[in-house]
Amino acid sequence: MNSNILIIDDDDDFRKLLVRIISKEGFTVFDADDAASGLKVLDKEDIKVVLSDVRLPDANGVELVGAIKAKHPFVEVIVITSHGTIEDGVKSIKNGAFDYLVKIQDNQKIIPLLNKAIEKSALQYRIQQLEKKISDKFSFDNIVGDSPALQKAKTLAGKVSDTDATVLLLGETGTGKEIFAQSIHEAGKRKLYPFVAVNCSAFGKEILESELFGHKMGGFTGAVKDKKGWLEEANKGTIFLDEVGEMNIDLQAKLLRVLETQEFYRVGDSKPTKVDVRVIAATNRNLQEEAEKGNFRLDLFYRLSVFQIPLPSLAERPEDMEPLAFHFIKIYSDRMNKSFPKVTKEFLLTLKKHPWKGNIRELKNVIERALILCDKELLSEHLPFDFTPQSSSEHLFDLAEVEKQHIKKVMRYTNNNKTETAKLMNIGLTTLYRKLQEYKLE
Repeated sequence: MNSNILIIDDDDDFRKLLVRIISKEGFTVFDADDAASGLKVLDKEDIKVVLSDVRLPDANGVELVGAIKAKHPFVEVIVITSHGTIEDGVKSIKNGAFDYLVKIQDNQKIIPLLNKAIEKSALQYRIQQLEKKISDKFSFDNIVGDSPALQKAKTLAGKVSDTDATVLLLGETGTGKEIFAQSIHEAGKRKLYPFVAVNCSAFGKEILESELFGHKMGGFTGAVKDKKGWLEEANKGTIFLDEVGEMNIDLQAKLLRVLETQEFYRVGDSKPTKVDVRVIAATNRNLQEEAEKGNFRLDLFYRLSVFQIPLPSLAERPEDMEPLAFHFIKIYSDRMNKSFPKVTKEFLLTLKKHPWKGNIRELKNVIERALILCDKELLSEHLPFDFTPQSSSEHLFDLAEVEKQHIKKVMRYTNNNKTETAKLMNIGLTTLYRKLQEYKLE
């Protein structure tokens, strides 16, 4: 762990004493006799903790804390002084100081305090890197595809992301609604707060009500203690309600209250709970039609659909099939520690011709399966049966096509040993060569 320390103090004797004490504990120590020199060191070196005197020739150490934290947020600052005052101590902490010490009196506390400050600095850095990784992962730039339909959806999502408007994502199953929801969250002003995803179709009414709104102890049989719901967990952040069209109509009324007042009642509670939460919902249903049938509240539909974003199916964006396929092949090749397999035009054409009722989710699963089975072979050899060209009605029972596929499987089994293949198939080697040529398998 980096343990670079900077001491800023114009008292030469005390500064040199601190340098000796701290260096003996294994820290790398830099020192400066005024604020200007100290700030130059901060710009050049990877400093984790600053020990700064209050009274400096060119600055007040208490005010210097704010200047350091503004430019170097992960640097922890410990303020030290010969004449400590409560006012200076309070102001230092408010400005972002890690702690406030009195010289001589608190010298024995310096080393333990430095260790704690370095731990905090390292933790903050790791959190920042993790947040950056999440933000990068859910950046709109990482949503693969350049088709006009997808670009339109990304443009709309980008425009609404930095607002608090309720968003309704529309699209078939597997079109990437949750990825869009998280990308909207990460691009907005709530990104430092939780993103909570809820699949409304995965729970019955009672369980969903308790999980979404929480409950009070004794609110129902088995409620042995108070429990926060997902709405409270998402406070100041975003809650994503996937398959919102599956929500029970009674719960829809409670959700409508949240959207209108930002408050709700926990199960069994008589007092409302306030939240500050953004709602993004998604559905593969036509909610307006469902409302006309009495299956969905029309007033809730209007509240949810303040800003609608239709997400295109794969059938509506065929030009994105190739980059998506390569994207998932790369992901699963890396994950399985396999070399990138050969991808033929035939393979890509087969993918483009498939109806993809499960959209991107189905494509992902098919690519992963093919890569699991693939061992230095063509991916097309491992597509499910209904993906191969012979599965169409004119080829399904075609004897020649069945024979061709059988030869390919036996050749794979024998690692392309033609003699062994002919033997296993109980045909002559000359016959095998003729069939390989006929079926263009060589």
